[in-house]
Amino acid sequence: MADDTIVAISTPPGRGGIGIVRVSGALTRHVVAKITGGITKPRQATLRDFIDSSGEIIDRGIVVRFAAPRSFTGEDVAEFHAHGSLVVLQLLFEAICAQGARPARPGEFTERAFRHGKIDLAQAEAIADLINSRSVRAARSAMRTMRGEFSRRTNALIDRLHVARAQLEASIDFPEDIAPAGIVDDQIAEVTSICETLHKLGAAGRQGARLNTGAAVAIVGPPNVGKSTLMNAISGEDKAIVSELPGTTRDVIECDILMRDIPIRLYDTAGLREADNPIEREGIDRANKVMRDADIVLMMTDTAEVISVHDLLASENLDDFEDKTIFVVHNKIDILGLDPGIEQISGTTHVFVSARIPSGLDYLRQAVLDDIGLGQIEENEFVARERHLAALAAASAELGGVNRQMLNDSPEVAAECYRRAARYLSEISGAYSTEDMLGERSRRG
Repeated sequence: MADDTIVAISTPPGRGGIGIVRVSGALTRHVVAKITGGITKPRQATLRDFIDSSGEIIDRGIVVRFAAPRSFTGEDVAEFHAHGSLVVLQLLFEAICAQGARPARPGEFTERAFRHGKIDLAQAEAIADLINSRSVRAARSAMRTMRGEFSRRTNALIDRLHVARAQLEASIDFPEDIAPAGIVDDQIAEVTSICETLHKLGAAGRQGARLNTGAAVAIVGPPNVGKSTLMNAISGEDKAIVSELPGTTRDVIECDILMRDIPIRLYDTAGLREADNPIEREGIDRANKVMRDADIVLMMTDTAEVISVHDLLASENLDDFEDKTIFVVHNKIDILGLDPGIEQISGTTHVFVSARIPSGLDYLRQAVLDDIGLGQIEENEFVARERHLAALAAASAELGGVNRQMLNDSPEVAAECYRRAARYLSEISGAYSTEDMLGERSRRG
């Protein structure tokens, strides 16, 4: 099936001015000739009627043909640009299938581009990340990976590991010419440098990954401290009902926003207090669950008193979340006569705001973004996936055991660490294949 000609409607469902149907495979020239009444020149947009197998005109539009290997997939490719009607696109899709093409599996065009060496595995994954980007910053981060910046950095480290390994193995094989002790200092310096680069690469990757996942932020606290007002102020919409009556919010209200181009999911919760009403008690139980699951908790109060997070949690009969980021948000500073700002007091972040005016919200936004590591825009951030980060961590772990004593006493072990670290890094781009792993296992067996 890998050599079949495939077809897919490449634009999302819905009506629009233009819809695109894409074809890739050996039958592409045949498809273009049958659908348009003749073959077109490669890489040249041509206006043609699109005709089905019975001779009926489906639509009139643009066809662009790309001859192998100068195409996205590396195969013959054609794109039919028709009017964006679901009916028209479906008729065109069926007409192309009638000429021998089959429906493409999800992601199969990208898969073929990878298989034909047009892109590596990290770039293929970045295409999906770019399509699913939720902000401009996330799109730019995915584009850096798609352009190959991530792969170039990891490949450069692989090259350095190969050189270090070759030097070390040469000193083992030819000790009369190259004394192992003579290259230890150079090896230690190189390993240290590579480990530092791996750490920076992992940090940039984690930061880029956060651009799509964002963070969950729960707003909690007693009734009437301004939780719903804060949610409305941050989101810029009237998402939650605001009332002076306590217990207005009975359920958890969710709101997805972009906070300085970072996706954030806000949760407005029921006021924390002893309640007899079973509905309100259920809302409080849900607030506790949201608090446990959130990345950041905004514990709101409407007093100027600086109270520790531990005491705040105890006053509301809540568990003490030692591993949870909790900001104490002092609301209603316009009434309390306080200035907006942010302070670190006894290891806790206290933010002073007025959700009603509003005032001081920029301090709160900055605190949230700083906590998730996205407070500052980094030009070198790129989208990394869990497997990328795992590969970087595994490579770092391999090199972390290489020290002066190992290089002096067991240089062959250090060389093996270099080899394994390079293997982990090559998995990122897909250069280290299943066949490579099977070959190594057979050699070890």
